[in-house]
Amino acid sequence: MTDLHSIAAPGFKARPWWWEAAEPPDRDNTLPDQTPIAIIGGGYAGLSAALTLRRLGHEVTVIDAERIGWGASSRNGGMVSGGLKVASTGLAAKYGEEKGRAIAGAAAASFPFIEETIAREGIDCDYVRCGRYTGAWSRAHYKAMEARADWIAEVTGLPTEMVPKARQREFVGSDHYEGGMAAAATGSLHPGKYARGLAQAAEKAGARLVDGVRVTGVTRNGDGFRVATDKGVLRANAVLVTTNGYTKDARGTALPWLAKRLIPLNSYIIATEELPPETMDRLFPGRRMISDSKRVLNYFRPSPDGKRVLWGGRASFRAATAEQAAPALYDTMLQTFPDLAGVKITHAWTGYVAFTFDLLPHIGVQDGMHYAAGCQGSGVAMATWLGHNVALKLAGAANAPFALDGLPFPTQPTYTGTPWFLPFVGNYYKVRDHIDRLVG
Repeated sequence: MTDLHSIAAPGFKARPWWWEAAEPPDRDNTLPDQTPIAIIGGGYAGLSAALTLRRLGHEVTVIDAERIGWGASSRNGGMVSGGLKVASTGLAAKYGEEKGRAIAGAAAASFPFIEETIAREGIDCDYVRCGRYTGAWSRAHYKAMEARADWIAEVTGLPTEMVPKARQREFVGSDHYEGGMAAAATGSLHPGKYARGLAQAAEKAGARLVDGVRVTGVTRNGDGFRVATDKGVLRANAVLVTTNGYTKDARGTALPWLAKRLIPLNSYIIATEELPPETMDRLFPGRRMISDSKRVLNYFRPSPDGKRVLWGGRASFRAATAEQAAPALYDTMLQTFPDLAGVKITHAWTGYVAFTFDLLPHIGVQDGMHYAAGCQGSGVAMATWLGHNVALKLAGAANAPFALDGLPFPTQPTYTGTPWFLPFVGNYYKVRDHIDRLVG
């Protein structure tokens, strides 16, 4: 396998390329003694909730163990999905036609909501409604996509198109896939700029954002809560938890009920050096977002300035640094784009996404605390949407039922939030992908 030394450009950095333009800033704020509403987790969901709560006239304090926006919110691929992943999970078979349609519709509504949020708040984050192409890993995968294409178009309200392999280069500059599906309900943005802009909008509305406060425990205190942290105690009338993939780390968790229901998984991304315009035009005609149908999926895109390839995927199901995972990502990139051989990479990074055992996002209340979690690796629009809806629920301001609210939130016996089984699952998925490719 390729080694990092052979592919790293001079000045290579093991940190998000996004941070070159929008690294999360430090905030010189102190933790207050009390707040009407405490939000634990300063990513998209927490910031969106804070913004909505302030619009409704509620005082709110957002706290994060790192810098606001430091986690997945400034590390992801910047693909803005209109609930496509949720709409593809066999909802009707599991929940019945009516409820399945309601769940898919609730997820799809995340796409217009984030577009409205960006426009309303004037967030400068390089947003473009560009569409997505999903490459079929096998002919059987193509047929499965074809079977649900009309359903996805109906649910999202925007068209889909099945693309045979003979036309594939109109959508991506590769023959690696067996055709695929183009879906219009997808955009692209700069996630670091979006996280920064959403934080600025929440602050401008009057939310207090506090960095570097690690929560060590939350307990009931009369009619409210006592939030214990490494910087002192914060007393709150209400608590909202939006920590998602960062709910549990090597130091443990202050929120064991939620941690038991989330499967944190590293996602890895590399950024190439700048490439000639003609190369980028050939690889990304139409500048769409690209993913594939593999179980161990890949996702890739042009950078917002159109000069680099950003390539992401599940390069390792074991604990691995960005530097360790980068060569595997690079080799996978060359399988799709062989003509990138010899191109160097300037950045490699990783961040946690959170899956759930039922593969659905959730909002709800447990032990009096509200939560929003489980975006299944497609959290740019979804986390923003979940944060808004859980804020409406907390404030008693929702004017219609929300289909992702109060669903059963499953866990597994003995699971505590540390996904020891991921290497075994990852190997199984790799074998299944290999078999699918062989048999077509």
